[in-house]
Amino acid sequence: MKKRKPSEYEQFERTLDPHRAEEQRAAARETTARLRDRGVDISEHEAPEDLAFLLEAVERFETEVESQGGDLMMDDLRSSEPDDPRYVLPARAPHERLRDYAERIDAAAARLRHHPPRPD
Repeated sequence: MKKRKPSEYEQFERTLDPHRAEEQRAAARETTARLRDRGVDISEHEAPEDLAFLLEAVERFETEVESQGGDLMMDDLRSSEPDDPRYVLPARAPHERLRDYAERIDAAAARLRHHPPRPD
């Protein structure tokens, strides 16, 4: 993957904080780990801003699932028998861009909002 050149603003910020680049890499590693913990397929070469965008979409989906009484432990991407398949985070397609994947997750959350909550 081609490495992007920092913007003029980013270069300025890095002159103010010489540890900024390492802090950003650490934040990207943490976000990657959080997404992988949820079963999301992530490579080491994703753009940090795309990772953040995706994590926000995943969290919105999870909030919707919980608001409807879904169980995030049972309705997991890695679960062979989820309680309710509607509450399972959509899987990432091979070679799918993170922004496109996040948009699909947001669409799935919107569909949940239009369905009645699962009866207990």
